[in-house]
Amino acid sequence: QVQLVESGGGLVQPGGSLRLSCAASGSIFSINGMDWYRQAPGKQREFVAGITSGGGTNYADSVKGRFTISRDNAKNTMYLQMNSLKPEDTAVYYCHANLRLTGSGPIYSYWGQGTQVTVSS
Repeated sequence: QVQLVESGGGLVQPGGSLRLSCAASGSIFSINGMDWYRQAPGKQREFVAGITSGGGTNYADSVKGRFTISRDNAKNTMYLQMNSLKPEDTAVYYCHANLRLTGSGPIYSYWGQGTQVTVSS
């Protein structure tokens, strides 16, 4: 049973920082790309940042220069360092990963349960 578990969300004032973590566990052979998405109330889920197994990164324009994505392949864990947070960053943040359960098997898409980030004074 594969699980993605996010942590690190919470309430922060505008201009503050938070660090989210996403830990993958279970019978995983390898993890390809990992991503962060977010969904604000009444809005569609949107891409925030992604990172390849080799460390290549990309970001949504709205978070460039403020958020940094990283991963520790040895721990099957991904991080999102969020600085200079704004009220419009308020959302549930979801972890996503494309991974293989066996070396020759297909790639599966998994999602975490989400962690709430609220930016408010």
